[in-house]
Amino acid sequence: MSVELGIAVAEQGRPARLLPDERLLGGDQHAENAVSGADSTITRIAIDARYARTKRILDIVLVTLALIPAGLIMLLVALAVWYDTPGPIIFRQKRLGMNGVEFEMYKFRSMYHGSSATSHQAATTQFIQGGVINLTDSNMPYKLGNDPRITMVGRFIRKLSLDELPQLFNVLKGDMSIVGPRPPLDYEVALYSQRDMLRLAGKPGLTGTWQVYGRGRVTFQEMVEQDISYLATQSLPYDVKLMFLTVPVLITGQGGA
Repeated sequence: MSVELGIAVAEQGRPARLLPDERLLGGDQHAENAVSGADSTITRIAIDARYARTKRILDIVLVTLALIPAGLIMLLVALAVWYDTPGPIIFRQKRLGMNGVEFEMYKFRSMYHGSSATSHQAATTQFIQGGVINLTDSNMPYKLGNDPRITMVGRFIRKLSLDELPQLFNVLKGDMSIVGPRPPLDYEVALYSQRDMLRLAGKPGLTGTWQVYGRGRVTFQEMVEQDISYLATQSLPYDVKLMFLTVPVLITGQGGA
């Protein structure tokens, strides 16, 4: 049994906002390897209701348990951000989640307060159009490098992804899941093709195939195909596997900046 896209967000207590031209589609499920590459047979994605409920329960249990040890780390990060540069400790930003529903995502502030998003928007446009955005690091050609907007503390917490910890509360609220595609900004989605829109068929996540297998080393289209295959698979064992595979990525700071 499947939940059609546009209806699946009802559990969040608010109506779905369909994207332009109703480019989000629902339909049959596929069991695919999320890193096997493009599968042109996947043209419609619907999230199975039983899988969604079980994953939601898993999210709540794991995040609740994680908040106990993570609380001390978050306190230390908050103090470091407060001491480092003037500005709010928590950075709030509008992102697009499941079915294009807008929500407020939380992060520890890692940039100087009031920094312009112009450079990020330009880099994102270039990335989506297939261009390289980092000419100084051949290992991370698709991740913006040497960003002068990032503070000293910000560079450290980004390296270890500690800036993402407040998103645990986004998971508790139901805006996000532990595993899923990263939530895009509205100006990113404005450049999406019909196929790119499929990556918005499920809840965005703290980690996923991009963080584990790509993270600055894959093109935008490769990232999209990883997300589409992941969303079509809908496997709790694979979700748990991605969680475990995220740990060494966090410890080594691989791809963080």
